[in-house]
Amino acid sequence: MGLFSRLGDIINSNLNAMLDGAENPEKIARLIIQEMEDTLVEVRTSAARAMADKKEMEREIVHFSASRDDWAAKAELAIDKGREDLARGALLAKQKSETEIVRRQEAMVIAEEAFLRRQEDLVKLQAKLDEAKAKHRALVMRREAAEQRIRMRSQLYDGRADEAILRYNQLERKVDEMEAYADTIRGGEPGLAQEFAELEQNESVEKELAALKARKGKPASGKKTEG
Repeated sequence: MGLFSRLGDIINSNLNAMLDGAENPEKIARLIIQEMEDTLVEVRTSAARAMADKKEMEREIVHFSASRDDWAAKAELAIDKGREDLARGALLAKQKSETEIVRRQEAMVIAEEAFLRRQEDLVKLQAKLDEAKAKHRALVMRREAAEQRIRMRSQLYDGRADEAILRYNQLERKVDEMEAYADTIRGGEPGLAQEFAELEQNESVEKELAALKARKGKPASGKKTEG
């Protein structure tokens, strides 16, 4: 069953109200677009038929106009030949042709009006179809954006993000341990500056020890007393 019962329902429809009240607005928008496109085809077909009817009437008017003129000529010929009976029959045929011309002219006016109405309907229907397609695109974009947010939040809160952070922290701790171990190894390997510092410190200690012994009257180490 269609959403619209006639063309006027489509043209006068409030798409916002229809979609806002729908349980599945994206699905309803697709149905609206489909029905509008089907109706658009029907209106175009009707407009084409009206234009074809108009052209057919024009051809028939040309035909009956030629027939009228032909019978008029025959009526004159019959009068010239003294055949009043034939002239009367020709004039009757001429009047029938004129009647058919009037009928075709009236029908052509109706066909023209129908074609113009269909053209107006096409403009209005196309505008409504464009509106429906724009709303459908907006609904699709909103749905896709919502799905993307759901996926992102699901990834953040399903434990995988926490697990990744934990792995990173463990890796960072491992690097810290490796750096500390490297510092320890480097500390156990005396450098050139450190060796000179130790030499200077030993020399200072020896000088201070010699001075202390001198004050106490003790011979300096490594020297023999005279006697």
